[in-house]
Amino acid sequence: MQSISLAQAQKIALLSQGLPTLKLTGTAYQKTVQVMQTLGYVQIDTISVVQRAHHHTLWSRNHSYAPEHLDRMVRERLIYEYWSHAASYLDMANFRFSLPRKHAIKSGKQNHWFRKNPKLMSEVLARITSDGPLMAKDFDSKVTKKTGWESKPTKQALEMLYMQGDLMITERKNFHKVYDLTERVLPSHIETATPTALEHTKFLVINALTTHGLATLAEITYLQKGMKLSVKETVNQLIEEGEVAKVSVNGDIYFTRPQSLALMDNRLNRKQARILSPFDNLVIQRDRLSRLFNFDYLLECYVPAAKRQHGYFVLPILWDGQLVARADCKAHRKEKHLEIISLHTEPGFEKRGAFKAALHSELTDFSTFNGCEGYSINRPIRSMHAQ
Repeated sequence: MQSISLAQAQKIALLSQGLPTLKLTGTAYQKTVQVMQTLGYVQIDTISVVQRAHHHTLWSRNHSYAPEHLDRMVRERLIYEYWSHAASYLDMANFRFSLPRKHAIKSGKQNHWFRKNPKLMSEVLARITSDGPLMAKDFDSKVTKKTGWESKPTKQALEMLYMQGDLMITERKNFHKVYDLTERVLPSHIETATPTALEHTKFLVINALTTHGLATLAEITYLQKGMKLSVKETVNQLIEEGEVAKVSVNGDIYFTRPQSLALMDNRLNRKQARILSPFDNLVIQRDRLSRLFNFDYLLECYVPAAKRQHGYFVLPILWDGQLVARADCKAHRKEKHLEIISLHTEPGFEKRGAFKAALHSELTDFSTFNGCEGYSINRPIRSMHAQ
C-alpha cells in the first residue's frame, strides 16, 4: 500500500474538485457545463444571505458563471433535480443511478418523510397528466391541522410522486418547483435501465473517487443508508481489477484511482483565494474537512445567536492550498453592498500580506456576483486564537 503525505492528499482533493481554479474552455455557459460535469452534483439550498449555494458552488470554480446558466442547463436537460445526500442538481447523464432509490420509495422498502396518500397522489398525477406542468399552488388543498414544513396535503403528494420517480422538476419559477410527468421531462436518449446492485455500488465508488480524488469508506457512503457493506465489497473488487488503489494518509486508509494519484504531479494555483459556500462539495463532509484540512467548521445559522462563535452565515476561504480563514457575510442587495460582518484567520496563520491581496480580489469578484458594487469589512481581520 502506497503512503502519501497530507499535503499530497490535499492537492489531489482540491484538483479533483476544480479548486482553486479549473481549466475551462469556451463561452461562460460552456465553462459552467464543464464545472457541473466535474462535480457531478451541486446541493440546492434556500438560504439567500448571499447567493444561494447551488449558484455559489458553480461560481467558485467559474467566475464567469451567471445564475441563468443553471436555468439553462435544466431547460436543456443537462441536469435534473433529485436527492443526492440532500436536494441537489445532478448530471442527467447519470440519471439511471437515481432509480434504485425511487423504486425503493415506491415499493415501500425505503421511507420518505411524508406518509403516502394513494388516492390524493392518483388525483394529483391525473391532473398533471391532463393539464401539464403545475406547481403546488395550482392545487386547492385544505389544511385541517398544521403539521409544520410543507404540510399542504397536495404538496406532500407532489413530493411523494417526485421522490418515487413519477414526476420530475421541469423548472423553477421564483424558486418554486414546477412538476411534470417524468416521461415528458426525460430526454429520449437517456438510459433508463435500472442498474444492478453491483452497477449501482460501482457507480457510487467511482463517482466519489473521481470527484473527490480520494475518500475513506465512510466518506464514499456518506448519508447512503445500508450501503457500507456492499460498497466495501465493491471497493475490494475494484482494487483487484486495478480500478481503485488503497493509500495511507497520516495512518488513515483512503481509496483513490490511479488517475487521481497522477494529479500529484500537476500544478496547484496557490495565489488565488476562493470564498466557498457552506454547502460546497469540498466542505460538506465536516469530518473529512477536519481530517484532511485541519479545518473544524460549523454552520452556525442553526445555532442560537448567543452561542455563535463566528456568525450567522460564515463562509470558508481557501488560499495557498489550505482553508485559512472564514468570513461572516451578508449581501445588502437594495443598497448593493456586501457586508463582511467578521473575518477570522485560522490559528497560526502568518502570511497575511499576500493573503490580503488575494482576498481583496476575491471579495471584489464576490461582491459583483452578489449584485453588489463594493464591500466593507466591519472589523480588522482577527486570528481565531485572538478571540
